Amino acid sequence: MGSRHQSRERALQILFQYDIHGKPGVWLDEFWNQCKAADEVKAFAEKLVQGVLEHKKELDSLIGRYATNWKVSRMQIVDRNILRLGTYELLWLNEVPAKVTMNESIELAKDFGDDEAAKFVNGILDKVLATETKLEAKRTEAAGASLGARGKRT
Repeated sequence: MGSRHQSRERALQILFQYDIHGKPGVWLDEFWNQCKAADEVKAFAEKLVQGVLEHKKELDSLIGRYATNWKVSRMQIVDRNILRLGTYELLWLNEVPAKVTMNESIELAKDFGDDEAAKFVNGILDKVLATETKLEAKRTEAAGASLGARGKRT
């Protein structure tokens, strides 16, 4: 398992706890004591968590806009935090290609969500990627990667 994938798993687990506890506390230290991780894994996980927490209102508003007939507060805790992570990566981590973010989010949903989670997460993140003007460069890059994967010229 790659270190960034591990980081995303840890970030999801931490965000899940934030949803339950509402703030950091002893549980966060205990989490890192129980889930030993390389420094690079911990650093990227903490970067993701911090970014999601800093932009949570904006992320939830955006996710709510694309989650037809769903309120973010009524979503499964795992699903909404995968969506927050994925949307944060798409919008604020320019160095991470959209295809990587999409694939990682879907894998997290398969590993931690229910049977429908992967489709749900994919559908919403796909709408965010396809619609948000800030993501034009990532859309173009993702389209080029898709064409290249099928053996066509990019």
